[in-house]
Amino acid sequence: MRLFLDCEFTELSQQAKLISLALVAEDDREFYVELLDAWREEDCSDFVREIVLPQLWGGEYAMPVIEARAALLRFLATYEEELEIVTDAPAYDWELFCELAYHDGKWPQNVRNFPIDATTLTAKNDGEELPHHALLDARIITSMFS
Repeated sequence: MRLFLDCEFTELSQQAKLISLALVAEDDREFYVELLDAWREEDCSDFVREIVLPQLWGGEYAMPVIEARAALLRFLATYEEELEIVTDAPAYDWELFCELAYHDGKWPQNVRNFPIDATTLTAKNDGEELPHHALLDARIITSMFS
């Protein structure tokens, strides 16, 4: 089972901090979370402040890292089959996913420990322009490849 990953983060650098993370599975199940305590507005680039932050949904999706990690691990555990994570930004999205998924020295048993780079796959369509919202972007990426 492939899960398409997209993240929003503070800046395009190795110091990037996770703001939001989304997974959309080939079976149409979705996971979306926004982190409350992993970043500050001062950490964000101008682009992120202007484009990404105004699109955050808040409410039930916004939670501390500890709760977000638990929610992610619960979601991943609902699958019995091996999960392949597909991302178009392995240098950022995959690394941030790993930071959230890797906990207490353990990796989720049913998740492959390396990503599939979406840019190496053949797209069914060109998709839409990504709006820079993790869940909406993950839905578009999923539609391009599944």
